[in-house]
Order: sequence, then structure tokens, then C-alpha cells
Amino acid sequence: MSMLPPAIFLMGPTASGKTGLAVELAQRLPVELISVDSALVYRGMDIGTAKPDAATLAHAPHFLIDIIEPTQSYSAAQFRNDALRLMGEIAARGNVPLLVGGTMLYYNALQHGLNNLPEANPVVRAEIDARAERAGWPALHAELAQVDPVTALRLKPNDAQRIERALEVYHITGKPMSMLLEKDERTGLPYRLLKLALLPSDRAVLHRRIADRFDDMLTAGLLEEVTRLRHEYPALNLNLPSMRCVGYRQAWQYQDGEFDLATLREKGIAATRQLAKRQMTWLRGMDDVEELDCLETGLADKLEKRIKAFIG
Repeated sequence: MSMLPPAIFLMGPTASGKTGLAVELAQRLPVELISVDSALVYRGMDIGTAKPDAATLAHAPHFLIDIIEPTQSYSAAQFRNDALRLMGEIAARGNVPLLVGGTMLYYNALQHGLNNLPEANPVVRAEIDARAERAGWPALHAELAQVDPVTALRLKPNDAQRIERALEVYHITGKPMSMLLEKDERTGLPYRLLKLALLPSDRAVLHRRIADRFDDMLTAGLLEEVTRLRHEYPALNLNLPSMRCVGYRQAWQYQDGEFDLATLREKGIAATRQLAKRQMTWLRGMDDVEELDCLETGLADKLEKRIKAFIG
């Protein structure tokens, strides 16, 4: 194990300060940054994703930011392939890959490998989405229960993204997703890992940060950003992964007159808090994670010392 090259995961919920710490560490240590964020991959989605600005990225470049259009999809499999390639290139330069972000599914795929499920098929997905538009997701959930009752049992009737994926897998392979997952064979990550999790000692403080950040996004022009995206990408719609990102869906619905500005703020903050809760639940279920208080002062110094000890 000690012969494997080192790699670092810097994980945490939204608004825990991951990016700022990573940028600081990149100035002090021989590390290169890889973004692990399913929202930062999209070009033109800057304000609502809290994307590092151009000055920050010039100072501390991040790989896997601004790599696809908002009308495109980016899977965990694509992330794993891209991250493995980049990690190899970074290690070959004598540096250490530091992966920073909050998309826990990507970390899991990278460390533990992927299942044998087929890649997404845009044609099949479009057909499923069209039927959902007509009949509603509960009807498609009932359909899934007929062909894959095991998967349907663990999904809520309105869990559009997962119902869509399960039906897509069935229509592509002719087999239930639950059956394919039973035959899963995965390959691990050929790196020696230091897994760091930034978690708040006081969740109320994190909640205040989330509210403040969402207010800052609105002030900075989140609504104008969504207007521009809808103009630049006529094919953009709420079923696409990019518009499922927290903040964007709520802004879109506000623009369509579904609720007022106060409700937009309320729904955006609530959705972000739910995201943070899911991220923290996932982190606490991971193995070999070193937890750090994201509210602690002098955290960059502490992390620098720990990483130096790890990489030797």
C-alpha cells in the first residue's frame, strides 16, 4: 500500500469552505486541484454554482470545471475516467492530486469503481421524459414496479432522476437494474488515500452560511444568469441535469410565475440545506474519513501539517 502514489480527498457539505481551503493549500503544497462537483462542469453556470472566479482559477487552476454545455450530461463514469487520467498526469509531474468538492457519488465511483450498467442513452431518456410529461412520474414508478419491483421499492414515486435511470437501464438491456447490480464487479483506486471531511461543529452556523450565500447569489445576478442561459440554449429544460442543480430549478420556476421572489429565496435555501444534509449523511457513512471542524480557525495550517505528514 505504501508503494502507491498519494491522493487527497477534501470533502464537505456545501458552504463548508472547501474551495477556499483547497486554493490556500495549492499555494503551500505540491498539489494540483481536481474539482469533484457535478454542477461546476457546466459552462456559463457561474453564480448559482458558486464557481471560483477567473482570478481564483488563474491563481489555483481546477481541472474539470467548465467542460460541457448545460444541455449536455456528465456521468459518474465520465468523471471517473477523466479523474483517473488527470490523477495519473499529476502524479507523473511529481505532484499530488487533491480532489475537492461535494459530489459524493463521484468520490464513491472513483474510489470503489463503477457497476456494469449501460451508459445513458439520450433517445431512450427523451422517450421516458415525454411519457412522464403526459402521465406523471408516479405512473412511471408504477411501470417500474412491474419490471423491476426491487428497485421501485426503494424509490419514491416522484424521484424522477432515479426512476428515469432505472427504466432506461431496463429498456436498454431488457434486464432489471437490480439484477445487473447483483452481478456487479468493481475495480478499486490505485492510490493511497487521505480522506478529509469538513463538517460543522454547529449546524446552525452552516445554515446561516447557506442562507447568506444564497442571498449573495441573488444579489450577484442568479436570475439574470438563468435568463441568459434560457436565451442561449433554447433546448434547455427542467428535465436536464444542469437545471436540476439547486438554485437553478427554483429560479426557473420563479421566472415561470410559479411563486414569488420571497418563496424563491425560501425554496432555494431549503433545497441547499437538504443538499448539505445529504452530503453530511454520506460523509458520515464513509470509511477511513478524518473529520475536521469546518468552523475551526487556523484550519489551513492544520491541514497543511496533516497533508505533509501523509505525503512524506
